[in-house]
Amino acid sequence: MFTRNALIALLLAVIAGFSTMLGTVLLFFTKGKNERLVSASLAFAAGVMLSVSFLDLYPQSATFLKDFAGDIWGLVLSVLFLSVGVIFAGLLDKLVPHEDTEHDTGDREHKDLYRVGFVSMLAIGLHNFPEGIATFMAGYTDVSLGIQVTVAIAMHNIPEGISVAMPIYFATGSKRKAAKYTFLSGMAEPLGAFIAFLLLRPIINDLVMGIIFAMVTGIMLYIAIEELLPSSRQYGHKRLALISTFAGIVIMPLANLFGM
Repeated sequence: MFTRNALIALLLAVIAGFSTMLGTVLLFFTKGKNERLVSASLAFAAGVMLSVSFLDLYPQSATFLKDFAGDIWGLVLSVLFLSVGVIFAGLLDKLVPHEDTEHDTGDREHKDLYRVGFVSMLAIGLHNFPEGIATFMAGYTDVSLGIQVTVAIAMHNIPEGISVAMPIYFATGSKRKAAKYTFLSGMAEPLGAFIAFLLLRPIINDLVMGIIFAMVTGIMLYIAIEELLPSSRQYGHKRLALISTFAGIVIMPLANLFGM
């Protein structure tokens, strides 16, 4: 059962997952809540999620579903399940507690940073889960291909780790909690690989992978547009938020250079 290729593929998924923790390195250079840094971190996280969604997840979903159902129905299915992901994220957002308005002033500025970090953790974790499946399947089929996929995913995971760690740290003041939540989001990757190893090898096909990637695309788009972008602009540093969003968008395609 535990063949050499299977063990190597699982190890590659663990390495890719742990790379998310490198996003917590910034915590050791941060003291207290700096509003400019909060704004930049949230906007950067939004840019990362938008870039991953449009340049990585959705194209993969469309490719899988077109291979399964043809160009027209594949496109329809990709949009349909993207919409399902958006709806799911909206329902999930309703279940996550919102921070109350300040009783004395009614001020809701700096609101819900913890919630933003929490839903970012869920979004990144959901994103990492199918990536873990993809890493395992690539490494299981071809070790050299698996290594290339692992390097590319690891470079993606570093800024994704930042997008989880920074809101949690600024909300709680605890570097330990920020590291814990980042760790949990990263561990979705080896979890996906392990489930692929145990259960999914016989049934993984283009339809299953296409549906997973499309739904995760919708979830990440919702989090970026509904949560991260508005939160990044509420501190008044709108130009900084814009620049940071753009930085998050462009860094993800550049990260692919390391997987070439």
